[in-house]
Amino acid sequence: MIRQIVRIDESKCNGCGACVTPCAEGAIRMVNGKARVLREELCDGAGFCLGICPTGALTVEAREAPAFDRHAAEAEMAWCGATYIAQTCHVCGAGEDTRVLLPCRKAGQSLWVCTCCLPALIHG
Repeated sequence: MIRQIVRIDESKCNGCGACVTPCAEGAIRMVNGKARVLREELCDGAGFCLGICPTGALTVEAREAPAFDRHAAEAEMAWCGATYIAQTCHVCGAGEDTRVLLPCRKAGQSLWVCTCCLPALIHG
């Protein structure tokens, strides 16, 4: 089946591992110092990992891949346990406990912005 799935450009990956945590389904893992999509059926193609990559190594592409397996993803999440790295809005400093945060990129940096600060960034 053709569907959207994350692609990792190995030549751009610096091995920082920042993309592993946003992948709640557990599709991305570190292998020999590089990020890899190990189980395509766990990748939902949402792309929450894209905005956090400092080198732009991750993209979403439409290609032949196994169907997303929600049950396998839930089992993987239960097996791995909660992984949580607290993030804050780069504008106001609010955290995920009080605001919804979205990944963004600015001047080559992967950052987070809260939904309260986002309109000002969009409209200036």
